[in-house]
Amino acid sequence: MTTYVYETIPGKTGEKPTIYEIQQSMTDEPLTTHPETGEPIRRVILGGFGVLSSTSGKKSASDAGSGCCGPGCCLG
Repeated sequence: MTTYVYETIPGKTGEKPTIYEIQQSMTDEPLTTHPETGEPIRRVILGGFGVLSSTSGKKSASDAGSGCCGPGCCLG
């Protein structure tokens, strides 16, 4: 089972959403109402994490097509 983050859909301007963590199978459709309270909810899409690595040395203009966009290699 996967844990997904959901939030209530505020009904009034300035109202803060309530955050829930709900376990579901990855094949289940996103919920539209909270299973216990019946409140309207929506799934929150969270960003994952990536691994960044640094390269040693400076990149030259010939490296511009390599997809590098780190310190010393972005040619803008």
